[in-house]
Amino acid sequence: MANIKERLAKDGTKRFTCDIRLKGYPPQRATFKRLTDAKKWIQDTESAIREGRHFKTTEAKKHTVGDLIDRYCTEYLPSNKERTYSDREQKERVQKLGWWREKIGYLALAEITPHIIDEHLGTMTQSNATVTKYLKNLSHVFSIGVKKWGWINENPALKVTAPQQPAGRVRFLNEDERERLLSACKESPNNYLYTCVVLAISTGMRQAELMGLTWQDVNLKEGVIILHKTKNGERRRVPVTSLALELLHEHAKIRRIDTTLLFPSPTKPQKPIELKKSWLNAMTKAGITDFHWHDLRHCTASYLVMNGASLAEVAEILGHKTLQMTKRYAHLSDGHVSGIVGAMNTKIFGGV
Repeated sequence: MANIKERLAKDGTKRFTCDIRLKGYPPQRATFKRLTDAKKWIQDTESAIREGRHFKTTEAKKHTVGDLIDRYCTEYLPSNKERTYSDREQKERVQKLGWWREKIGYLALAEITPHIIDEHLGTMTQSNATVTKYLKNLSHVFSIGVKKWGWINENPALKVTAPQQPAGRVRFLNEDERERLLSACKESPNNYLYTCVVLAISTGMRQAELMGLTWQDVNLKEGVIILHKTKNGERRRVPVTSLALELLHEHAKIRRIDTTLLFPSPTKPQKPIELKKSWLNAMTKAGITDFHWHDLRHCTASYLVMNGASLAEVAEILGHKTLQMTKRYAHLSDGHVSGIVGAMNTKIFGGV
């Protein structure tokens, strides 16, 4: 089955997008400037598919890796409906994909093999975690090329083994460090810093989630924040209580009317404030080392586990899709687990 959809390009000219769906074969898509070319492509492609001549010979030979990366960066990243990527995430992906474009962008998609990808990964001198990010970003490009555009039949990056990762980092503030940091943030000339840090610790929100908050996301009456744009693409409900809720109530009294953001830049109200300099100054004043903003999220998880929360509950609060990420905090609940095991043994075998 095939169909043709007509649309207008940005320059006002017509484009004809063809879709072919034949049972037992991957869907195929192509766009043309002329209707006659579109009809001919459908006819030729359907014949080639039925005769076993199509795959690995048409789209994959017609387009290069550079073509696929360019389309991904200009078309998919900014406007896909599956997940919203922040400006920062887009910038980071474009940078990493730019490296791949420079290395293998000239190759036709039909020429790409897992060996070629693995060979280039082997030349990288960055950490294993960084190398893995480069591989994952490229893999996602191929995945979109397979599922959405039909430019390639399979994702060669899936057959490449990522470097072994070290155990997940767990760095959280002890009580003394936490008090020193909060005190330094409270004394900061940046009026937003203290509130943002308290919110980050008390809710486990990522920095991008926190900085993207608008007043429409906040329900002060019910003490809840709804995150519509998260890293895993799923909406998340975040409870806000105690000091964090008090600070939000106070913050609402000085809400700016020229923006919907909770924490806008003083000079560009439609963009979130930049806290990096204030944060580093507060860290220095508090005398805290080896600690990053993202570690505030580790603080939330660690404090939750140490106060009896299950790993499943922590995963739900932090927005982890699986328990794998949350397992790094399991050792912090050893006392709680030992208590459960002890209670079970006492019930079965009796006290000693």
